[in-house]
Amino acid sequence: MTAARIAALNDAARTSFIGCRVVITKGISAMDDLDGLYAKVRAFSDFTDSNDPYGEHDFGAVEHEGKTVFWKFDYFDADLLMHSPDPSDPAVTARVLTIMLAEEY
Repeated sequence: MTAARIAALNDAARTSFIGCRVVITKGISAMDDLDGLYAKVRAFSDFTDSNDPYGEHDFGAVEHEGKTVFWKFDYFDADLLMHSPDPSDPAVTARVLTIMLAEEY
């Protein structure tokens, strides 16, 4: 049940960019069509056993402007000082969605 709850929270945050902090890397900031990239990240739904082994919908990859772009979630405590004690509980978790070029991972 916890993985399903985390996946639901991640999906809600990723598809709306609400309920998380969105961070982009230097390589992403240099791209021309950020709105198009954000739309691809929001629309991502190709979760499989190989790219989502824990069922948390916390990582994905899209192609944009001829490059592979990764997005991933990290879970911090509310003060952003350490890992969240419970990523399934939004009251104690600050979600951070990082969007980066694959080469920056």
